[in-house]
Amino acid sequence: MAEDPATRTRLAWLDRGTEVFNTALADLSDHDLDGPSLLPNWSRRHVVAHVGYNARALDRLVHWARTGVETPMYPDAETRSAEIEQGAALPAEELRALAVESAEQLRADLASLPDDRWQSRVVTAQGRTVPATEIPWMRCREVWIHTVDLGGAGFADLPADLLDAIAYDVLDLWERRSHGAGIALDALDRSPGWPGRDAPGAGRHPVTCHGTAAALTAWLTGRAPPPAGVDPGDAVPPDLPNWL
Repeated sequence: MAEDPATRTRLAWLDRGTEVFNTALADLSDHDLDGPSLLPNWSRRHVVAHVGYNARALDRLVHWARTGVETPMYPDAETRSAEIEQGAALPAEELRALAVESAEQLRADLASLPDDRWQSRVVTAQGRTVPATEIPWMRCREVWIHTVDLGGAGFADLPADLLDAIAYDVLDLWERRSHGAGIALDALDRSPGWPGRDAPGAGRHPVTCHGTAAALTAWLTGRAPPPAGVDPGDAVPPDLPNWL
């Protein structure tokens, strides 16, 4: 088990998020699985398949960290997409088992990762080289955000510190990709300066967007329309870059 407090926090978020996702999945009928998710062109089946195969992909990174043997998440983007399509076509019982059992295996392998392997370097599907301590965070985002996509929760249901971390993560990714947003964020239920960094590309005259932290994060992640409250009053929030 990783000893550093940040990783322990992320593992706790992961465990709770997995419970919430599994509950949302169990509450869906087989007919519900065929319905649309919040993601364009994806049914709930696609979301469940993605979450299941994501656990297996991240487990390959755990193996990489444990053994030092390079084991990428996916051979390429095309393989990942094809896998999701194939998974979405599985019988409902098999699809549900894929999501639940792959999550259990990933969590067991994380729990048994030796302390001295948590700083091993692995490569994400986006090509970033990161320590294995990033794996729980990568999985946290998947289970919580995709629970929202299934209709099993809203952003206001996320733990407050996790919600803040997701908003920060979005802005950090835009910065790494040199994507400017031209906005400033005013979370009405948070302290000034939320989520701990400025949006990249805000410039001297950004459009200031007001809303709850949950509403702003839903917008930042592409799950909600832009907020109605902006300054200056005649401004229109810009189209945002993609997150993941």
